[in-house]
Amino acid sequence: MSETRTTDLVRSLLDAYAASDRDAAERLIAADFHFTSPLDNRLDRASYFSICWPSSKIIEGYDIEHFLAAEDKVAVTYVARFRSGKSVRNTEVMTCRDGQIVEVEVYFGWSVPHDVSPGTHADPA
Repeated sequence: MSETRTTDLVRSLLDAYAASDRDAAERLIAADFHFTSPLDNRLDRASYFSICWPSSKIIEGYDIEHFLAAEDKVAVTYVARFRSGKSVRNTEVMTCRDGQIVEVEVYFGWSVPHDVSPGTHADPA
């Protein structure tokens, strides 16, 4: 797939998620799909739709900050805007094949604005 096509595919999935358009997402996500995040370890497609998809109702939209595409992979960094007014920055690496997304790895980011003052460190303990 071309890099333009893979970034369009990723953008389409984010748009479907923000619109809670499961039919569109079903068409974009491959049958052998897997999803991994700090909370999820290689969920299959059915588990993804059962566990993760319901949270699409709390997303208002995405502000995409970076796209990096190489061959069949796209890394996208975005600010996710929640209907509650909260925002977070995440990065996802998506693998595309034959016009569908076959794998997503999500790396959680920080709240926007950041909860820690500039130049300081928060002890996680």
